[in-house]
Amino acid sequence: MENSNGGEVKITFSTDSERSDPQKQPVIIVGQLTCLNKINFDAIRHKLEPRVTEEVFKNALSTLHPNTADTISLYINLATLASLPNKCSRHNSSARPHALAGVIKSNSSGVSETIVVVCPFSDVLASAAAIARSYPAFSMKTMTGTSATVEVTVEFILTDKDTSPPLDCKLLTAMAQAVRDAAAIVDTPCNMMNVSNFIEEITSMVRDHPELEMTVIRGKELKERGMNGIYSVGKASHVEPALVVVKYRPAVKIESATVAWVGKGIVYDTGGLSIKSKAMMPGMKRDCAGAAAILGAIRVAAELGVTTELYGVFCLAENSVGPKSTRPDDIETLYSGRTVEINNTDAEGRLVLADGVVYAARDLKADLVIDVATLTGAQGIATGKYHGALLTNSQDCETELMGISRTSGDLLFPIPYSPELHFPEFNSAVADMKNSVGDRANAQSSCAGLFILAHLGFDFPGKWVHIDMASPAYSGERATGYGVALLTLYISKYSQNDMLRRLYELSQE
Repeated sequence: MENSNGGEVKITFSTDSERSDPQKQPVIIVGQLTCLNKINFDAIRHKLEPRVTEEVFKNALSTLHPNTADTISLYINLATLASLPNKCSRHNSSARPHALAGVIKSNSSGVSETIVVVCPFSDVLASAAAIARSYPAFSMKTMTGTSATVEVTVEFILTDKDTSPPLDCKLLTAMAQAVRDAAAIVDTPCNMMNVSNFIEEITSMVRDHPELEMTVIRGKELKERGMNGIYSVGKASHVEPALVVVKYRPAVKIESATVAWVGKGIVYDTGGLSIKSKAMMPGMKRDCAGAAAILGAIRVAAELGVTTELYGVFCLAENSVGPKSTRPDDIETLYSGRTVEINNTDAEGRLVLADGVVYAARDLKADLVIDVATLTGAQGIATGKYHGALLTNSQDCETELMGISRTSGDLLFPIPYSPELHFPEFNSAVADMKNSVGDRANAQSSCAGLFILAHLGFDFPGKWVHIDMASPAYSGERATGYGVALLTLYISKYSQNDMLRRLYELSQE
């Protein structure tokens, strides 16, 4: 990110709370009012004196509203006390990450600063991710002035420190950077983040981690190998489509499970010949957010040193308009061997993901396949702009991921899993299925997910999870890095990291 003076922002999590003067190092102290009331002034005195006295702090604390996000200045705009809403519904994260992000965005000074979060241990991961997404990393604004790096230091005061494991600040810093990097990929326009550029991002990550290896299947090789879902979507672009596979080889393999994350990476979606309107097309650079989330999460998994075999499968294409465009009425045979009558070229994500999940199950022998995608506009109608839609053939996975979502702050909510009721919407007179539904009022998001599963087979013996995060992938005009914290916490159950293992356990209580 470039700040108001043209510099980069660096976020670091620390347990070493050094003395600082707000006039030189602005500070934001934030937490739920019930948490703020549990600490005494001595816990934050070294961040406020000599500018703020204990009396001023206590008076300010007494004025904060308990039920809404509220802020009060302790010392001009350089020391801020902020409260998060005390009330929290069962479908929200107890960390109130969206309220926290709003507080940080509204009160950040734009220079090097400290954020002190007062919370229980269970809220650490979601709070870290919320702070990370509050400092977007991509900007092409031309600015004058200094290019000095802005350093944001984040400290936690845990209200249950005596019963919590130590915080792994190095891992929190890595996870926060992965959130920002994923968001930056999504914020970058297609003239700077096409399929080749995305592959360069993956290559750079693999180069930095010797436990990762990479395979690229691209262009006509996709067609030759039967991956016509990805090929047909991307063939009209002058930048060839690709399936990229990143394999994580654990140094010590303890778990027998093989996990595959499959990400939709449509770097731009015009809709193809079923072209989007002029109002709907801007913002379609975001259609690679699923693949970006997986890229970020694999980077953290490599840092974490998980003990199971993990794959990232990136389905990369640009859905363009041109002489080679796939036409409505065309019939394509996908990697599954099943035929698809194209009746909407703007329903392209499910085509690339169908090839991706089948490759994960057939070629990589994955026991668990999780696909992550900005798949349907209907997701926002079904589960809103904060909750991704969760569809799975496993009740256990649904329950597990619902808990993980609340602890990570990347919220999920289940949508109906009923193939017998919804998959008939894809009936075709001339092929195994169409790629878009007959009745758009019949659970579109569920139908879209079921299209993907149909290529694995409804009798697939493994576990399959589909996450549609079309709306949570962005907030306003900025990407959120949604999915990185969610997948990180999921894979932490295969790690030896005490902090994340405990957070995973708490998510399942």
